[in-house]
Amino acid sequence: MNSKNIFDDSNRKVANSEKRIKKYQDSILKLNDEITDLSYFNFDSNEKSYFYFQDQGYDVDQLLKAIEDGIYAQNIFEGDQHPLVPYGSSEGNRMQINIVRILNHKWIIADFTDGQFEGELFITYDINEKGELKYNVAKSFLYPIN
Repeated sequence: MNSKNIFDDSNRKVANSEKRIKKYQDSILKLNDEITDLSYFNFDSNEKSYFYFQDQGYDVDQLLKAIEDGIYAQNIFEGDQHPLVPYGSSEGNRMQINIVRILNHKWIIADFTDGQFEGELFITYDINEKGELKYNVAKSFLYPIN
């Protein structure tokens, strides 16, 4: 009788483990689908943008770093007005760009805040004949304060 209980208990544990494995496999598949969707508008998954720069002779990894660094370098500025953020900051604070995502070979989105106000920027960029990066804020918005 005791052997049967041990055998039945072992079978229940195996069945429960198989259910958990199936659940985890389904979760992994779902997360992979979400990752694919989220990475669609991302330079890393955009072959056309990659080859656009590569065909022009750029080291794409170095160029992407330079593009991001160029945006973050705008956080160091004289005066009260951020060179890219078209909104004033709250008293005693300065607007700063926090997150930059390069979407393709022409567009960037960025998040900014001064600790109280926050918003987002849609930035276009280009590289001139001299190899200089030029940024242009095409659209922006400021979130309302709650």
